[in-house]
Amino acid sequence: MNDPKIIVALDYPEVKPALALVSRLQPDLCRLKIGKELFTAAGPAVVEQCMQRGFDVFLDLKFHDIPNTAAQACKAAANLGVWMVNVHALGGRRMMEAAREAIAASIRPPKLIAVTVLTSMAQEDLHGIGITATPAEMVSRLALLARDSGLDGVVCSAQEAAEMRKHFGSGFCLVTPGIRPADASLDDQSRIMTPAAALKNGASYLVIGRPITKAADPLLALQKISEEIGVVA
Repeated sequence: MNDPKIIVALDYPEVKPALALVSRLQPDLCRLKIGKELFTAAGPAVVEQCMQRGFDVFLDLKFHDIPNTAAQACKAAANLGVWMVNVHALGGRRMMEAAREAIAASIRPPKLIAVTVLTSMAQEDLHGIGITATPAEMVSRLALLARDSGLDGVVCSAQEAAEMRKHFGSGFCLVTPGIRPADASLDDQSRIMTPAAALKNGASYLVIGRPITKAADPLLALQKISEEIGVVA
């Protein structure tokens, strides 16, 4: 079974440029991530259009609400047929368990993962919201809670992936944003790693945005990264 490790982030404000980019990619090389900006602008239709073109979709809406509301949102995502959906681990055990139970009855339940600490957040950002733990400590704490709540895995920085893999084993899904080829701009990411290093560190899937979406030739950029990680995978 084909299992592309690259998830291309469709961080666009409207559907037309997003689908223009999608038309230049190949579903055998990547999956697609649709987040809050594009989903708010285009709704479920853009998810369906991407799936009709053969792509698996990670619906990255980071649900964080009371248990029933988060659970029903996850159920709606499952009914769309998405491959993966996520919640915020800070929503707590009851919320995550409710979300897991809500998608269990789906014909093809999506992978359900939890966001731990956003990769844009450094130590001072955590201190600013009253959290004294380091990013790594917070990620570990929230990942354990997600695992114990029955989730499939977590979103985490590639820098935490090795420790996550050691603690949670090969079956726990680690989705890593903040992935940048060595010659790419850091943009607004604080904790980053190259694609090959991230997989070697234990990442399951790599979320990559601007190095592909802003490239002069997105498919060529995708192919180059695929070749790089093919040596490691």
